[in-house]
Amino acid sequence: MQDPLAELMRIGRTADGQVARLDLGASRPFLVTHPDHVQQVLRGESDNFVRDGMFWRPLHSLFGDSIMSEYAEWEQSKRVLQPVFSTKTIRGLSTSMATAINEAVDRLEEPARAGRAVPVMPTMSRIVNETVIKVLFGDKIRQAEADRLIPAMEKIATSIAFRFLLPFVPDKVPMPGDKAFAEGLAMMDETLYALVDRFRTSPGEGYDIFTALCQARMAEGSDLDDAWVRNNLLAMFATSTETTSTALTWLWPTLAAKPEVEERLRAEIRAVVGDERVRPDHLQHLPYVKQVVQELLRLYPVGWIFPRVAQHDTRLGGQEIKAGQTVLISPFLSHRLPSVWERPLEFDPERFTPDKARSMHRYAYFPFGGGPHQCIGRHVFNLEAELILTSIISRFHTTMEETPTSVEARIGATLRPNQPIRMTLRPVRATT
Repeated sequence: MQDPLAELMRIGRTADGQVARLDLGASRPFLVTHPDHVQQVLRGESDNFVRDGMFWRPLHSLFGDSIMSEYAEWEQSKRVLQPVFSTKTIRGLSTSMATAINEAVDRLEEPARAGRAVPVMPTMSRIVNETVIKVLFGDKIRQAEADRLIPAMEKIATSIAFRFLLPFVPDKVPMPGDKAFAEGLAMMDETLYALVDRFRTSPGEGYDIFTALCQARMAEGSDLDDAWVRNNLLAMFATSTETTSTALTWLWPTLAAKPEVEERLRAEIRAVVGDERVRPDHLQHLPYVKQVVQELLRLYPVGWIFPRVAQHDTRLGGQEIKAGQTVLISPFLSHRLPSVWERPLEFDPERFTPDKARSMHRYAYFPFGGGPHQCIGRHVFNLEAELILTSIISRFHTTMEETPTSVEARIGATLRPNQPIRMTLRPVRATT
């Protein structure tokens, strides 16, 4: 309870890829980390290992029946949302995304000229939220609504930790974070239901999340209701903002601790982007940018742990798994296995050169999950993260106020830093 992530890391190192049984008192789930076993759960036996059970309860209480569900509810939501994230659609939105990102990064000019430090997490969150609202939500969320949604999501993400770790504790038993979670959820509901009502009869045109969900509800013969739209709106808002903001927050202390990586990154961006504003076509000439993002997600995957429940008896790594038992999959632990990764705790983008990536076990690296439930927004995440990284580094030098090694992860909906992080920016053009 004092440091659950450190304890999970200790267990992961001790098991070293073997299926381990955790004794949590009221629950004894299996921890699965070896790539072979992860592949069996997420792909080989994906119909047997489903998103259900007590460990899924906190997420279901948040997202309801949606793309984050299982069975028919998941299939229906995925069928509606998948076209929004198709390669063709994302390619068409890429220019709009780059424009939104560049405009959001423009607002860093003023603190940079003043020499004023900026808080990293809120800054990354602002850039990501402005981009997501304009592009993925069709600019249908007004500023006043965004000003309620963003802090509400912050409350939810930081207060769900104990319910996430101890899902077997009854709801009537008070837990740390319960009040903040309820407040955040109430604000989310109030704002999202008002949005649904505003676009009830006229969701507009376009390939955005909001339009796709509202049109599906309005379709002839549809039995979808406002709650279904709300559930999917919340799921997509959370997964497209919180995860990207958190991953990019880790980027800056990580680069500060590896100056040789940062210098190579800057040299590549300088040679390709120069004084221009970043465009999607720049990215194909920035392979090291892609490798940096991939390695960042190895150490800090967007979904750090997720549960599955066996529907039927099976065997996993020589261990009998009975129907109804829970297995926990952790990209965070799998990505740090010494038996799979050389120097697993070291940040090294060279792991993801094309030759090395091709020789990697398919489930040694799975920051977006795998199998049928692999995150449908993974390509959007990569595009957005690479554009934001490139835009900021092409325009600013960064200096961390905190010692990078003092920043550690703490458990929540995502793995957030255990302390506020601040950095000072200096305009590149003023120093070259």
